[in-house]
Amino acid sequence: MKKLFNFVLTALVGLMLISNVQASGAAYSGGGTQNADLYTFTATTTGEIGAYFLGASASYTNTLTMKVNGVETPQSSAGLLNNHTSHVGEYVSLGHVHAGDVLTFQLNVLTTGNTWDSDKSFNSDGLNHIFSSSYSGDASLHVPAGTYVGFEDIARGGDFDYNDETFVFTNISTVVSPVPEPETYAMLLIGLMVIGYAIRNSRRNELAGMSI
Repeated sequence: MKKLFNFVLTALVGLMLISNVQASGAAYSGGGTQNADLYTFTATTTGEIGAYFLGASASYTNTLTMKVNGVETPQSSAGLLNNHTSHVGEYVSLGHVHAGDVLTFQLNVLTTGNTWDSDKSFNSDGLNHIFSSSYSGDASLHVPAGTYVGFEDIARGGDFDYNDETFVFTNISTVVSPVPEPETYAMLLIGLMVIGYAIRNSRRNELAGMSI
């Protein structure tokens, strides 16, 4: 029974690891549906938070700001990296931080007056307006490895492509809180059923042994 339990546990962990690998990469693959992953960003070390403009597809005019522990930084308060005037690979400092500070990124949609936070609990429509992943860097664009964040700038999510304006941030640590996909729930249910069946059979065998 212990071997069976270990097998099921290993299979479930493997499935979760596979899901995480599929979710990595520098672009959102689930266009048309809201990104279910939630992110907590913190400063890795004491120093500057760097931001590189990676590109945009939006017709709206957008800028970027950053909050540290809920307070907007002076360096970003006017809005940085305008998607219609910035060039790919352009770098700015979003401000000085201390290791462990909680960071919140905001896309300011100048065209509509909306502001969308990386923390969806602050968004007026209650939706997730970002997708994030690790970024390995691109020497041709002069963009180093870091944390990729893509924004959706339309209220109520629009087309959920999360590429209306995209950035790479440095000196960032990220915690992802994924919502399990349906197949994960199915595997978990199957695993629990197998374990339950094994426990029941084990008890039957014990009772049978006692009755002899």
